[in-house]
Amino acid sequence: MNDATWSLVTDVVDRVQQSIRMTDYPAIVILDGDRRQILSDYDYVQSETARTGFENRAAELARTLHARRFTFAVPQIIETLPGSLEAHAFSVRPLRNGEQESVVWTAYDADDGVDYGWAPYTRRPDGQPVFDKPTTFHLPARPTDTFPGVRLLRLLTDDE
Repeated sequence: MNDATWSLVTDVVDRVQQSIRMTDYPAIVILDGDRRQILSDYDYVQSETARTGFENRAAELARTLHARRFTFAVPQIIETLPGSLEAHAFSVRPLRNGEQESVVWTAYDADDGVDYGWAPYTRRPDGQPVFDKPTTFHLPARPTDTFPGVRLLRLLTDDE
């Protein structure tokens, strides 16, 4: 991943983390092309229709901007399973054994390709989040459209 894309990753993750501190849980995407545009959606975590609609709108705008890179981040619950990670929609319910709150992200650069990662966090007894720094993780297989930002990625790259 190049420095410009990593800078977008830290920016988008910081924005989601700031929202979480204010008890908001949006999906945020930063599109970088002829100009930079930031979009957010607070319904993203609520339904498949909201997720699909937001990523479709982001793809349309990315084409208009001639975007060369984007970063997409959303709060999710990550469950660690033997040999894999499974992402679930964010919920305010208590965590189950093996679950971790996290900001999950997808980053794409037209020259360098795609990276995936997360910034896990825990909560103090008073409920305030304590965030780790974003890191990349390597997935054994290409994620499905339900992984944050992947539908956007496919909409932008499948016709190339």
